[in-house]
Amino acid sequence: MANSPEMRASDVDRDRVAAILREHTAQGRITMDEFNERLESLYKSKTYGELAKLTADLPDVDLRHLPAKAKPTPAPQGGLHPGMRAAWGAWAMASGINWGIWLIVSITSDHLVYPWPLWVMGPWGVILLMSTVFGGGQPKRR
Repeated sequence: MANSPEMRASDVDRDRVAAILREHTAQGRITMDEFNERLESLYKSKTYGELAKLTADLPDVDLRHLPAKAKPTPAPQGGLHPGMRAAWGAWAMASGINWGIWLIVSITSDHLVYPWPLWVMGPWGVILLMSTVFGGGQPKRR
């Protein structure tokens, strides 16, 4: 049986129209002010005819076939965001170079030199560790 304009609408029908209005707002067909006005009228509507007036000037939208939203990219196999992996790589490279210099200086001076590379890698490593553990793993989006 076809829905006549005088037939009472349900909450599910109103929610379906609200989803259509949200999609048209997202696509830029109606402004946020228009969306808010239509949404207010939507939840005051009682019949299918009143619901139809809210979307009469808009093209049909099939809510079952909306374009897929961009999904966040999964973390790489290491579990770290690529930016964090790069930061750890830079830390490892700088630490390795500093320890290499320390080793060369210690060997050529016939005694062990104070392990100064600890002061280079220590604070930097602690900051990276805290960022890795408590940083959430994803960069902030603007």
